[in-house]
Amino acid sequence: MPLRDLALGLTVIVIWALNIIVIKLGVADMPPLLLMTLRFMLVAVLIVPFTRITRRQLPWLLLLSVTFGGLHFPLLFLGLREAEAGTGALLVQMGTPFATLLAAAFLKERLDARRSIGLALSFAGVAILAGGPSLPDALPTTLLLGSALFWAISNLLIKAAVHIAPLTLAGWIALFAIPQVALESWLFENDQLAALAAAGASGWGAVFYTAVMSSIVAYGLWYRLLQKHPVSRVVPLSLLMPVFAVILGVWLLDDSLGVNKLAGGTLVIAGLAVINLRLSKFLPWLGKRSRQPENARPGR
Repeated sequence: MPLRDLALGLTVIVIWALNIIVIKLGVADMPPLLLMTLRFMLVAVLIVPFTRITRRQLPWLLLLSVTFGGLHFPLLFLGLREAEAGTGALLVQMGTPFATLLAAAFLKERLDARRSIGLALSFAGVAILAGGPSLPDALPTTLLLGSALFWAISNLLIKAAVHIAPLTLAGWIALFAIPQVALESWLFENDQLAALAAAGASGWGAVFYTAVMSSIVAYGLWYRLLQKHPVSRVVPLSLLMPVFAVILGVWLLDDSLGVNKLAGGTLVIAGLAVINLRLSKFLPWLGKRSRQPENARPGR
């Protein structure tokens, strides 16, 4: 990959890692579901007027607006309100193992030894995290793992759906998710108008950053890289996101960095690497033992 494109890829990873920090700061300044509603409104305003959808795409967008917009993102924001940023980033990465298991169960994709090892490493990492002081209480941990699960479900739906351009997908999911998340905010949060009046730079900055930088700029650059280079060269960069998130959490938010987070996080990332990477490209002797073709992985 040319140095310029590598720099773009690393820029995307930094944007996504900072997104975790920004969400953490934003939900401390504004109710999470209210913030999520404003984020979706801004994404919809910036994208929907410039895109069109077809009748065949509409049912898939409505379904994804529930799994992605109404469940994945709200659970992420609610979980990060109580969890450390780095720990939250690591737990959300469990979306990849969940997607692997769901693909094996429902799409009959082959769960070979490599993926099984990756799953075992990832879940072992979460178990080690669970034994450390950095893991939040049971409820936020469940919320973050639930967010990862609905990310995985959404990716399987995207794989099964008719083709929808990435920005079109983001814009229309946001539009259809607005009433869902607004209703959730009305049911579970209080004094939204007072919260809006009292919100400061952290809250409004989180609305802008999560909508513009994370959803539009980062994904636009990411899909541009995927169009220019093989997936096997681009996707491994995403393994750096939780690493950067942990470092930024320690640096900017004074998060802890104990043995459990280091060991558990290392296992989670190692598991993701084993699932996502074709190790025969790095260890040629593995390729000599097995020449069987791999099935496609769920999209990120």
